[in-house]
Amino acid sequence: MIGMLESLQHESDLLQHDQIHTGEEPYECNECRKTFSLKQNLIEHKNMHTGEKSHECTECGKVCSRVSSLTLHLRSHTGKKAYKCNTCGKAFSQKENFLSHQKHHTGEKPYECEKVSIQMPTVIRHQKNHTGTKPYACKECGKAFNGKAYLTEHEKIHTGEKPFECNQCGRAFTQKQYLVKHQNIHTGKKPFKCSECGKAFSQKENLIIHQRIHTGEKPYECKGCGKAFIQKSSLIRHQRSHTGEKPYTCKECGKAFSGKSNLTEHEKIHIGEKPYKCNECGTIFRQKQYLIKHHNIHTGEKPYECNKCGKAFSRITSLIVHVRIHTGDKPYECKVCGKAFCQSSSLTVHMRSHTGEKPYGCNECGKAFSQFSTLALHMRIHTGEKPYQCSECGKAFSQKSHHIRHQRIHTH
Repeated sequence: MIGMLESLQHESDLLQHDQIHTGEEPYECNECRKTFSLKQNLIEHKNMHTGEKSHECTECGKVCSRVSSLTLHLRSHTGKKAYKCNTCGKAFSQKENFLSHQKHHTGEKPYECEKVSIQMPTVIRHQKNHTGTKPYACKECGKAFNGKAYLTEHEKIHTGEKPFECNQCGRAFTQKQYLVKHQNIHTGKKPFKCSECGKAFSQKENLIIHQRIHTGEKPYECKGCGKAFIQKSSLIRHQRSHTGEKPYTCKECGKAFSGKSNLTEHEKIHIGEKPYKCNECGTIFRQKQYLIKHHNIHTGEKPYECNKCGKAFSRITSLIVHVRIHTGDKPYECKVCGKAFCQSSSLTVHMRSHTGEKPYGCNECGKAFSQFSTLALHMRIHTGEKPYQCSECGKAFSQKSHHIRHQRIHTH
C-alpha cells in the first residue's frame, strides 16, 4: 500500500486512481456515449472513431490505436506467453484469452450469446453479427460498416488515395502496414514461421492459411453444394461456377473469366508470351501444365486408358473427349441450328459458319480461314512443302487426303 501511495505523487493522480475503486466514469465519448474513469483511456478510445493509429510495430510496421494493443501484438513476434494456466499448464499471450480458457475448467459461462454458445467479454460487439447493426454508411456507394475505422478505410477506394508508395517497384497502398508487408517481397524477410513444418511467410495471414493444411480446417463452405475451402477467396471463385459470374474481362477481345489468374493466362495469347520451352523439340507454351502434358509426346507415355476399348492417351482431356464416342454424349449444342458436338472447340469452329468469322489470315496473300488447320494447309501453297510422299513412285503431296487418294492407283 505504501508503494502505491508513493507512486501517486500528485493529488490529481490520486483522484484518478480513486475512481477505479468508486466506479466513477466522468469521461464520456461524444460519438458513442461510452464512459471511462481515466481521460487517457477516452483519448485512446476516440482513435477507434477517427481511425488514427499512432503506435507502430518496429518488426512489421503494423499500427495500433492503443499502446496496449501494440504490446499484445508484439508478442506475436516474440512468442512471449505471460499467462499460464495452473490447472493444465497451457500458456497465453493475452490475459483475456487466459481468463476465457480458465472457464473451461470451472464451467463458468458469464457472457453467453443467445444465438450461439460463445463466452466472451465483448459479447455485445459479437451480437452485431446477429442483429446486423452497421451504423456507419458510405455516402458514395451506401455500403455500411459496424465501425467508423472500417468506413474510413473503405472510403479510400472511392477517393483513390494511396499515400504509401513502395520505393522498389512504385506500388502504392492505402495503409502503411500493407506497404511494410509488401516490402517483405523485396527484402525476402519472412518473420512468420510454421511450427509444424518450418515453412516461413512474409505475412501472418499467409501463415494462418498455411496452418490449415496441417489442421485440415476448411472454414469456408459453399451453401450451394457443401464443398469447403481453406481460403475465402477460393470459396468466392468456386461460387462463380454456380452463378456463372465472370468479372474479369480481356480488354483486347472482350472474353470474360471467373478468375483473375485465368485472365492473366489468356492475355498471353495477345502479347505472344510463351515462357515454357520443351528441351526436346523447342516448342514453347504459355503455361507450365501444357509443357508437362506435351512431354508425354516424346516419352510415349500414355497413362490415361479407355475402359471400353483400351485405347490410351497422353492427356486426360483427350480421354474424356474419346469416351463420348462410346456414350454418344454431345454436351456442346449450337443455339442457332441445334447441332451438337462432343468438344467445345468443335462448336467454336462450327459457330463461325453462322457468323462468317475467319480469324486466321495468311501473311502472304491475305486470305482468311475459320480454322488454323486450314490455314496451315494453305501455307504449303506458298512454301511448296509436301510432307506426304508415296512409297511406290515417290510422288509427294501437301495434304494427307490427296496422298491416300493417290495410293489407290497402285492398289487397284
